[in-house]
Amino acid sequence: MSASTGAKSSIKKVAMLFSGGPAPAANAVISTAASSFIKNGIEVFGMKHGYSSLVKFGADYAMQEGRDFLKLDSHRLRRTRNTQGIMIGTARENPGKGVDSLEDLRDPAKCAKLKTVYDALCSLEIDALVSIGGDDTLRTANKMKMFQDTLPAGSRKIPVVHVPKTIDNDYNGIDFTFGFFTAVETMAAEIRNLLADAEAGRAYFVVESMGRSAGWLAYGAAIAGEASLVMSVEDLDENNTTTEESINPKTGVKETRKIIKFEALIGKIVDMMLYREEQEGKEFGVVVLAEGLAEFLPADCLEGVEYDPFGHIAAASVDLGKRIAKLVTAEYKKRTNGRSRKVNGLQLGYETRCARPHAFDVILGSQLGVGAYRALVEEGLNGVMISVKGQFDLHYVRFDSLVDPKDLKTLVRFIERESDFFKLARFMETNVIDQLDKDRRKQ
Repeated sequence: MSASTGAKSSIKKVAMLFSGGPAPAANAVISTAASSFIKNGIEVFGMKHGYSSLVKFGADYAMQEGRDFLKLDSHRLRRTRNTQGIMIGTARENPGKGVDSLEDLRDPAKCAKLKTVYDALCSLEIDALVSIGGDDTLRTANKMKMFQDTLPAGSRKIPVVHVPKTIDNDYNGIDFTFGFFTAVETMAAEIRNLLADAEAGRAYFVVESMGRSAGWLAYGAAIAGEASLVMSVEDLDENNTTTEESINPKTGVKETRKIIKFEALIGKIVDMMLYREEQEGKEFGVVVLAEGLAEFLPADCLEGVEYDPFGHIAAASVDLGKRIAKLVTAEYKKRTNGRSRKVNGLQLGYETRCARPHAFDVILGSQLGVGAYRALVEEGLNGVMISVKGQFDLHYVRFDSLVDPKDLKTLVRFIERESDFFKLARFMETNVIDQLDKDRRKQ
């Protein structure tokens, strides 16, 4: 189902912005969406660096071409579909911060930045907004739409549609997000290089993969890169977690939170290492850990850690790979009566975000870009996310089916533990865990 604004479009000017981290095929989305509007006589304003300029709008800061936005035309879009980067830039500015309920949307102070963005777009006589970004950007798009719903009758209304973007692939409402497979292949290539390095030096690498909430990228890269073991938040259960009482640094409130049992996590990795040595004659390997595991570290490991504008841990500052590598090194030495094994920790992910996009992601991104045009102009929609299914068939998912009305948050799409994709990763690993379980049952 879709939220329709009318059968005939009166759109003359459309604004487009990209927010959050980069993703391969971003320019395929921007280019095809812009081209679709331009071919039909609609001006396209590419807002530079997300919402960062829009929130500055005021009596002493008017929107200025070149500094705050670009007018996209056929010359500027020429042969850009397969290019790297983001032609209009990106940023993590969050104008919806502090708006966490329907009641907040009626609070002028809490909605001040949303109103500023709205006023900035009105100053340019924008008729519609195309938002491109991750789940946090979807939340902002929904708040922009809902904020306008509270405006007095007769106020200018700017329909909002959203194109889902994340290399994490953890979006509800779409099977695969643009850039995911390019990111997987880029990271898989790095893992294959590390495997060759590890084999040459009889060493191990613990790779921290991007993937803030779910393990799609870590799992995909591990499978394609032939890693020895992969773990993400989907692997956390009663066997490898416990709880602790701690003060939430964001709220100052004492809470009970689930944390990783280090001994279980480290023990699993060392079990795998010893099994490969003793049963397969392999003294090397690569372990892939999703960065989202950092959210489950004990509080004393998170002291001084930075948070982004949306309240998420800046996982890069935790350096999970190096932390785990150090602990694995010590446990291996303990379990082998003093024998040493070099274990290196490193982070992968940033190098994937602006990689040259693969054909699949260019096709997917292009269809989503065209979908933004079709949703606004052909279908007259407002408050929908552009999606595809089957043979790249377009469909439109209402914001209110993706965002919880109580706290205006989106739900993460995790890998289902009973899914064949989850089982594929287990099948392609060293299989030490299943074998160890069988051995223990025999004892």
